[in-house]
Amino acid sequence: MEVIETIVTDAIEVEESTTTVTTLEAEKSKTEFVWTLQATWHLVHVRLDMDPEFDQPVCKKKKLWETVAERVTAKLRADEGTDVSVKAFECDLKWRNMLATYRKNAERAKRLGTNSVHWEFFKEMHEVLGRSYEEVEAQRKAKLNGTKLGKAIASKRFTPILPTPTATASQLPNARPPQDLLQLYLELQERKLNMWAQQKALEERKIEAINNLARAITCLSQNNAMQIPKECVSDTSSTQQ
Repeated sequence: MEVIETIVTDAIEVEESTTTVTTLEAEKSKTEFVWTLQATWHLVHVRLDMDPEFDQPVCKKKKLWETVAERVTAKLRADEGTDVSVKAFECDLKWRNMLATYRKNAERAKRLGTNSVHWEFFKEMHEVLGRSYEEVEAQRKAKLNGTKLGKAIASKRFTPILPTPTATASQLPNARPPQDLLQLYLELQERKLNMWAQQKALEERKIEAINNLARAITCLSQNNAMQIPKECVSDTSSTQQ
């Protein structure tokens, strides 16, 4: 009987735990958006269509991503007929990841050719994002034509700043040939050696003078030491008399 009760208790605990896990998974599925292949294609099409708006120098990216999320959600609801919705930050994060993948494949296409890339979104994205800098500049100038800013830039005269030419040795005033410079360098080195020799001789003379002074002091002290006993002898003889 004890064994049967234990089995029943374990079964109840397992059932409760599975119920909790399924509840958490259901809540998680409601909060997180799962990017299917169809939803990813909708994001690519919407984002590429709005690429000129994202390229504007002054734009509010948050509002643009909200617009992207609204359009993707509308397309998904029209296709699936369900109450599914995607948020702006989810679209932004997904697009950043796709851009990283696109850049890697673009580098591969440069090295090995476009046939080496098998990513399904590369061709669609490369048609818009793979434009050269010259095409982007030409499109920007075409947009500026007819506007106040474009007219102001076109009417303004720019003075080109040319690099300052470097003067050669023959153009410099009092320029010396390389041989004269070498001779001047050797003369300077010779002067340095002469000054060092003179300074060395002066230091040797100082040392010799110090040694002579030390000898003189030693001799003087020895002479004084010898004269003191003679004076003491003369004083004792005078007292005895």
